[in-house]
Amino acid sequence: MTNTIGCIEKADVILITGSNTTENHPVISSYVKRAVTFKGARLIVVDPRRIKIADFANLWLRPNLGTDVAWLNGMMHVIIEEELYAKEYVEKRTVGFDELRRTVEKYTPDYVEAITGIPGERLVEAARMYAGAKAASILYCMGITQHTTGTDNVKSLANLAMLCGNLGIEGGGVNPLRGQNNVQGACDMGGLPDVYTGYQKVVDPEARKKMEEAWGVENLPDQPGLKVTEMLPRAHEGELKALYIVGENPLVSDPDLNHAEASLKNLDLLVVQDIFLTETARIADVVLPSACFAEKDGTFSNTERRVQRIRKALDPPGEAREDWQIICDLSGRMGYSMSYADASEIMDEIARLTPSYAGISYDRIDKVGLHWPCPTPEHPGTPILHVDMFASGKGVFYGIDWIAPAESTDEEYPLYLTTGRVLYQYHTGTMTMKSEGLVDRAPECFVEISPQDAKAYGLQDGDMVRIASRRGSIEARISVSEKAVNGTVFIPFHYAKAAANRLTNAALDPIAKIPEFKVCAVRLAKVA
Repeated sequence: MTNTIGCIEKADVILITGSNTTENHPVISSYVKRAVTFKGARLIVVDPRRIKIADFANLWLRPNLGTDVAWLNGMMHVIIEEELYAKEYVEKRTVGFDELRRTVEKYTPDYVEAITGIPGERLVEAARMYAGAKAASILYCMGITQHTTGTDNVKSLANLAMLCGNLGIEGGGVNPLRGQNNVQGACDMGGLPDVYTGYQKVVDPEARKKMEEAWGVENLPDQPGLKVTEMLPRAHEGELKALYIVGENPLVSDPDLNHAEASLKNLDLLVVQDIFLTETARIADVVLPSACFAEKDGTFSNTERRVQRIRKALDPPGEAREDWQIICDLSGRMGYSMSYADASEIMDEIARLTPSYAGISYDRIDKVGLHWPCPTPEHPGTPILHVDMFASGKGVFYGIDWIAPAESTDEEYPLYLTTGRVLYQYHTGTMTMKSEGLVDRAPECFVEISPQDAKAYGLQDGDMVRIASRRGSIEARISVSEKAVNGTVFIPFHYAKAAANRLTNAALDPIAKIPEFKVCAVRLAKVA
């Protein structure tokens, strides 16, 4: 997030898109609800389903799946056409405005309505509301990123925020809501194929030299590795021979699961390190039991870039050990010694090698966390990014055209499918499905369908259906809901017994390599 969670309550307008906030981020949704209910903020929700947070919205726009760039360009068309944009901000702090203006020129309200299904007058209302705010905050999640155009979608949100001067101010920002509790920290620590810690590029000779000297090694790779969505196809082709998976369950979470399962089974060696015996761990050659969050010391970096202490409260059960201890011991047996007395020594090394974490220590975050970048021990941290200038100097506008999703409906597969989460289950259910109370609340997979589509297919609430895509099929129970839009069904992806990802499309965003989980074509039929 460019801003803090607390900043949400200081916004005049909040734009939520691609985020079922009340179910995926219930704590953050409370900030939104307070801002609207008690502090006079206006809320725009853009989502193809009438999700719960839409009940608090001044304006809810329902776009067709995979049309985010089109409606964002449409809003910017209106804002530029009516000269509602922050002219001084654009002139002093950005480049590329003319390219943006040329690109969005054709995205008139009528043109956008033809693509997105959003009525033109509602688009104009949303554009005026966002542009008219002194401070407007954008919140988004995987409904924006999990498309073949996910990178374009995020850039378009940044375009909109810069156009109205909403970056670098309190109550503003472009704020991705992270899907898991330390995914921000994993990325910060180099859990990406092209960077070391703090997003220092592996192609940068100076960064490589620094790491080589710190770790006492030579000739670190000078090219990025594979992204996770590139690994399984390589395994399927026999090019990738071994895979070490830590805290991930791709046999439920990956797209096109039939292909993913065949790929994993084609490996010579599969190692899984996790707290429970997941679906993926059950087919592994080696399973390394690890400690959960309450059984270890360390830090989590949350969605607002706040680095926070976690402290061991319990001893791990059985042979489970802390992740860093397992990795260090394995490294030692492979010939490279990684010797640390405790987690605090690792944090000290992180600070030495990571400019954005250089001022962070266990002592400084003993009671309250710090927002990175925090470059020195005296630095107070950086709650809001881009206050005076962008990291690259001036913000860059990109002229981006809308591109249709990778798969469309036809006579054989006449419905669209989108996937997501429910409040009472989490990710692949590794932990939540071991809680009786949560399972009572959300016991099984379902297919959410509109009343009109249910009637057209002769279906009633609770009927069992077989739903199929070009990649596979599952059986699940029908849930007739006013949340759903005609022509589109929704399935939560948590349930291994009826895994939605047996249906989803593995087509990737060309830059981020994120699969298009949010759009694919399906058919359904009642089970006799």
